[in-house]
Amino acid sequence: MLTETQQVKGKEEGVKDNPYTPAPMATFKIEGGHLLSGTITPQGAKNEALQVICATLLTSEEVVISNIPDIRDVNNLILLLKDIGVRVEQRKPGTYVFQAETLDMQYLESDEFVAKCAALRGSVMMIGPLLGRMGKAIVTKPGGDKIGRRRLDTHFLGFKNLGAKFHQIADRNVYEIEAHHQLKGTYMLLDEASVTGTANIIMASVLAQGTTTIYNAACEPYVQQLCHMLNHMGANISGIGSNLLTIVGAKSLHGTRHTLLPDMIEVGSFIGMAAMCGNGIRIKDVSLRNLGIIPEAFRRLGVKVEADGDDLFIPHQKHYVVDTFIDGTIMTLADAPWPGLTPDLLSVLIVVATQARGSVLFHQKMFESRLFFVDRLIDMGAQIILCDPHRAVVVGHDRQRQLRASRMSSPDIRAGIALLIAAMSAKGTSVISNIEQIDRGYEDIENRLNALGAKITREK
Repeated sequence: MLTETQQVKGKEEGVKDNPYTPAPMATFKIEGGHLLSGTITPQGAKNEALQVICATLLTSEEVVISNIPDIRDVNNLILLLKDIGVRVEQRKPGTYVFQAETLDMQYLESDEFVAKCAALRGSVMMIGPLLGRMGKAIVTKPGGDKIGRRRLDTHFLGFKNLGAKFHQIADRNVYEIEAHHQLKGTYMLLDEASVTGTANIIMASVLAQGTTTIYNAACEPYVQQLCHMLNHMGANISGIGSNLLTIVGAKSLHGTRHTLLPDMIEVGSFIGMAAMCGNGIRIKDVSLRNLGIIPEAFRRLGVKVEADGDDLFIPHQKHYVVDTFIDGTIMTLADAPWPGLTPDLLSVLIVVATQARGSVLFHQKMFESRLFFVDRLIDMGAQIILCDPHRAVVVGHDRQRQLRASRMSSPDIRAGIALLIAAMSAKGTSVISNIEQIDRGYEDIENRLNALGAKITREK
């Protein structure tokens, strides 16, 4: 990371992991079977960071953001902003100043910029603010997890409703999006409550002429945080926290200070870890009111989750028993738009269910490839029936049979942390490759877990 108050320029070294350069290959070696205890604090929210960092493009003034996690996806996005001319200063660990006073529009149209965007999923969040402030953006298919098709139609339809025009450059496989005149506010009904789509359309709308109404908007806490930050910058957004947002366009935005929420997915991951191999773990400062149904989802698997102020405490449990529905039928856990259960935690919940007493059906509705990681759990001895790309039935072992160690590869961020939890609870030593996927979403994860008693070694 950068030293304190270091100015970050152009393509200097400083922030780790350039998205244009392949990451070094590394593995985790995990000695399973150790009980973990102690206190752990979640990092700042990855998904919120990607949104609010891109929102700094909407003003020429300084924006200070705190609690930014030191993870690959966020660091690479910061590098990308540097490359297009944003001044970035790290004042202390986790706190950055961004100033997008002048942007290099020529670089924004270059093949190098397009290649970097294609390697970084979070780059899609730059389109809305660039279109809203500069009237132009380049779009390419962004990279990210290999969890099936993640379409961008919601984003593009929203921009189109605001008056943007699309032009395909066939030989470069990119689209130019332009607002020939100022974007104009309008009413729109989103085809799905896409979180990134909603955030992108909000950022394009705050400088549009007139009033924009977005119905079926995503309303998760990170979108709420983005809206509050934009309002502090001079935007006029109402309906925050609901699925009906009204945005009155502003002439310009100014600087502000903003602090990220703790990462709810990391909090859920730690709950799952504590259930599988914990001997009493406290998760500090979780922002309980912003966790929604997450604690209750683990309680449905029989896991004790105790709230203590803004902390969660998960005691050691010899056994945990899956609930049934009131009529006695098998428990089903399915993802849904907020305030429903986030799809990012189904992988961890599946791992926890492998050692529960009882059976549970998991229904992953959003991504057609996200459940395929259960093959690795089956190899470890888990009793799982993969019904189809979207549904899996887990028959819990009730801790009568311990998972066995295995060699495996992380297919995406969330499956990666789930496999790490499985390996920590397994008998023997496991090896997980492609851990760069885990690094994209979890800061210094092996050292933080080792401090609780885990035995994880990073090997290159």
